Amino acid sequence: MSDHETNASRATLHMLCGKIAAGKSTLTAKLGQMPLTIVLGEDWWMSRLFGDELNGVADYIRYSRRLRDVIGPVVQDLLGIGVSVVLDFPANTPAIRSWMRTLFEAAGADHRLYFLDVPDELCKARLRARNAAGTHDFAASDAQFDEITKYFVAPTEAEGFSIVRLAAASADETLDRSL
Repeated sequence: MSDHETNASRATLHMLCGKIAAGKSTLTAKLGQMPLTIVLGEDWWMSRLFGDELNGVADYIRYSRRLRDVIGPVVQDLLGIGVSVVLDFPANTPAIRSWMRTLFEAAGADHRLYFLDVPDELCKARLRARNAAGTHDFAASDAQFDEITKYFVAPTEAEGFSIVRLAAASADETLDRSL
């Protein structure tokens, strides 16, 4: 086995599934502290590249697809040289998760899919607090939360991912054990 293959087998693609304000960014920050790990966040890139052009869900879908087309090869390259990636893009539909699968499989890397299983009302309360604080790259109204959440599909074992399920009350404790 070459050094390149050894490094790639140690790299992990960390993916996050959860509704808006479920805690994906908080979890991302914790995962990003691991050695040889880089964070690539959709909200950060989208707000800087397309911020003024994001006026609705249709805009998000269009620009998110463009961003995935650009960032995918970068993720594969990083995994291929042994750098783990926390991909803070919502893995909230089977189609997006399928795209993410192509990234770690092409690089021969490991993966973990973190499913933040948080009730809608708690997400909305967190979203309102986050919006009021103005500390996040993405702000959404309750109506936008409801519109976007219509597309959410929880991951299943049948998809074949290594899933780490984190419920709202136990997310920090479970994360600490899983790292």
